[in-house]
Order: sequence, then structure tokens, then C-alpha cells
Amino acid sequence: MASTTSGDHDLQDLKAKAELAEFVENALPQEHQEYKKREARLVAKLDIYLAPILMLLTLISFLDRGNIGYAASQGMIVDIGLKGNQLNIAVSIFYVFYILAEVPSSLLAKRLQFNRVIPAVTVCWGAVCLGNGFITGFPSLVACRLLLGLFEGFLFPSSVLLMANWYKREELGQRISYLYIAAALSSAFGGLIAFAILYMDGTAGKQGWQWLYIIEGIITVFVGIVCFWLIPKDYQTAYFLNAEDRVIMRRRAELTESYNGGQGHYTRKDFMLAVTDVKTWLHGCIQLAVMTVVYGFGVFLPIIIRTGFEYSTKQAQYLAIPVFLWGAMVYAVGGFLSDKYQKRFLLVVVAAPFGMVGYSILLAYDNVSVGVQYFATFLISTCIFLCGGGNMAWLSCNSAPDGKRAASVGITLTLTNIGGIVSGQIYIVKQAPQYRLGHAWCLGCLILAWIGWCVLRYIYNVREHEKDKAIEEGATTPPEDFSDRATTYRYQL
Repeated sequence: MASTTSGDHDLQDLKAKAELAEFVENALPQEHQEYKKREARLVAKLDIYLAPILMLLTLISFLDRGNIGYAASQGMIVDIGLKGNQLNIAVSIFYVFYILAEVPSSLLAKRLQFNRVIPAVTVCWGAVCLGNGFITGFPSLVACRLLLGLFEGFLFPSSVLLMANWYKREELGQRISYLYIAAALSSAFGGLIAFAILYMDGTAGKQGWQWLYIIEGIITVFVGIVCFWLIPKDYQTAYFLNAEDRVIMRRRAELTESYNGGQGHYTRKDFMLAVTDVKTWLHGCIQLAVMTVVYGFGVFLPIIIRTGFEYSTKQAQYLAIPVFLWGAMVYAVGGFLSDKYQKRFLLVVVAAPFGMVGYSILLAYDNVSVGVQYFATFLISTCIFLCGGGNMAWLSCNSAPDGKRAASVGITLTLTNIGGIVSGQIYIVKQAPQYRLGHAWCLGCLILAWIGWCVLRYIYNVREHEKDKAIEEGATTPPEDFSDRATTYRYQL
């Protein structure tokens, strides 16, 4: 009886697929709006079942890497005997293995399947984070930071590529923005959690900063285990999609030429397409500059507020919260508008000057009040997440085929995290409270990024003009040579 019921269910499922396939393939113009409604419901499902998982993992990853700043402000430096610039080294060393992991991770995750790789590395870095609560000196701190970087290096490129396999180009920018919103929220939640856990100082003979690592590590391991069941392998087997949804997903993949049939394979040709494309390197260098600012601001803001603005440890931690919340809200709005109007260039060139003004105010430390300096941190928060997420979304939307996108994202994120190494060295304790080197460096990075975006816009315009000319001359691109340089592929500007 059970087998009969199962067979009936399979038959109904196949019938529904066939009926919808016919509807999708042969839709009349007057039925177009109905298809759009069905597709909108599908995208809403993705936003409910897929995007929040990746947001949560991104939030946790930034919490676990960034809590060193809060731990330092809570007394870790003295407790484990850090001297000189050892804290700066520990911050930077994280990005050594993080960088080494990113290019292979963006390719290996496609081979080994996202639904296996992402949960596995989450459990691993959670265990390392937990271990941070038991470090006794500089060597053990460095070892934990290196391992943390190795495992976390898999997450972001895998998340971007996973989203690219599920969302259309015009939807991708907003969804990538979710990851940067999560990064901004992690800094806010990090301050809130650190502030709360500070009251556990002395419990079971452990310091507050140790409990910070232990509790966050346990949470991360638990979330990673749950994700083995939550992250789907592909749309054909996703637990939250019905037969109608799967047919629409197939149609979406066909309409979006940048996806290679959902197979996730890459070739040497794809890698070479990415390596030899100047825009890959321009976007990568820009991302390096911008993320130097993001990482420096995210890790050192509590320390800057405490030592630069002369607040207590508790005050510094809760004053950092609204700054990061503001950055998350601004980026949520910016990502939505960028996707809605498909304007990538405008978003970043308008946002960057806010950060430039903010760092200029901080550099005028001796001539402005503490209140004005605190306001400057909101200007910086307005800028950095918009610029980092906007640049990455711009590259992802304008890279094809899928294998080239994978390689481009990996290369860009590798360059990006060189910025993490740099950011750990520019805010030097002995330069407190002015931190002139750090603020000036970040200001210069934003200026260079702004110039780089103008150059990229020029390159995209030239390529679009070349495509228009080729179309007028009757040129076509063979399917086997398809890439974002094909005449049928239009860049988002």
C-alpha cells in the first residue's frame, strides 16, 4: 500500500513537471505576468530557505574572527602576556591561511558540493574558536588564528558561488549584499555579546574574554552540524522546492547564460579566462583596498573608541554597536536599490566619499571634539560595506561562464584578504590616541578605489561599444566560446 502511494505521488510529480514545463516553454504573451508571479514566489522561497542560512554563517564567521578586538579590550593582552606588536601580528596572521584557502576553496567547493563543504568547515572553525578560550600565550594564539583562517577561508567564496547558482544576475547584487549586511551585523552583535559576557568574568575561574571564545565556539559548532541538513545540494533535490519550482529554476538557468547548466564544473579554459581578463585584477585590487578599510575598522573600532575617544571598556563596546547597525541598514537599502535599477557603478562612487570625509575628520583629531569624531565613524560605516559588497556584486554580475566566475571570485577574494594582513599592521598601539597611520592609510585606500571604479566603468563602456559594433557587422559567438565577452552578454553598469 505504501509503495502504491509513493508511486502515485511520483506520477503526480512527473505530471506537474510536464504541465509546468509546457506552460513555461510555450507561455503566451498574456500569460507572462502569471509566470512572473510564480517566479517571484520561487525567489521568495530562496530568500527564506537559502539566503538566511548563508547570512547566519557569514555573521558567525565574522564574529569568530573579529572577537579578538573585543578580547583584547577585555584584558587578553595582559592575561596571556602579549608584548609590543604581537596583537597586530595575531590579527594579521589569520589572513595568511585565509588567502591560501580562497582560490582552491572556490573551485573545490564546486567539485565536493557546497552542501558538504560549507557545514564541514563551519564545524572546524567553531572548534578552533572554542580552543581560543584555552590559549596561554602568543604561540597558541597564533596557531589558533592560522587554523581559523584556513577554515573560514572556504566560506565566503563558496557562499557567493552558491548564490550565483540559485539567483539570476539581476537578483545577485542584493543577495550578496545580505552577506555584507551580516558582516556589519556581526560587529554590532560582537559588541553586544562581548558587553554581556564581560559580566561572566571570573566564572569557573575563567576570564570574560575566555568565555567569549568558548560560548561563540560552541554556538558555531552547533550551527555547522545543523547546516548539513539545511543547505541543499542543488535545486533538483532541494527540500523546499516543489515540482513547479524546479521547472522554473531550470528555465531561469537557461535564461541566464552565465550559469553552465547547474553542473558546477570548471575547466582550465575558465580559469585562464579569469586570469587574462583585466577587470578581474582591477576589481581584485579595488577589493583589496576597500577590505583593508573594512577589516581595520571592524577589528579596531572598539580599541579606537576606548583609547582614542577615551571611553571605558564597557562604553567602547556598546558605543560600537550603533555604528555597525547603521552600516548594515545603509547597505541593505543600497543593495536593494542597486539590484532594482541595476546600477553598480553609481552605488560605489557615491558611497566612497562618505568614508573619505569620515577619515579626514579622524585625522584632524586635535581640532575636533569627541562627538564629531564619533559622528565620523558613522560616515565611515555608511561607506565601507556599500563599497565592499557593491564591488564584489559588480564583478559577479559581469563574469561568465560559471567557471570563470568561480576563478574570478577566488582571485578577487585572495587579493581582498591581503588587505586583512595590512589592516592588522596599520593601527599600532603606540600611536594611540591619534592612530594617524591607520586613518591616513584607509583614506588613501578609498581614494584609490574610487579612481579604480572610474577606470572600470570606462573599460565596460568600451567593451559594450565593441559588442554593439560587432552585432552591427553580423558577428556571432559560437556556444563553445561563450563568455562575458560574447556579443549577447550585456554588462551591468
